[in-house]
Amino acid sequence: MYALKVEKMSCGGCANRVTRTVQALDPEAKVEVVLEDRLVRVESVKTLDAIAAAITAAGFPASDMTAA
Repeated sequence: MYALKVEKMSCGGCANRVTRTVQALDPEAKVEVVLEDRLVRVESVKTLDAIAAAITAAGFPASDMTAA
């Protein structure tokens, strides 16, 4: 499971867009959003880099929190 910090995710609409972005990349991905912490946990067959790049391209800069 990956954990990403998504700084510009500030509302439910943002969380939904991030979730849809990840699931567009991997329809089987499991996505958990903790909005108040701006944290997204993803279980996916795609790489962390691919997921972070997709979220960033959607307008929500994402950084790896997996090791933190």
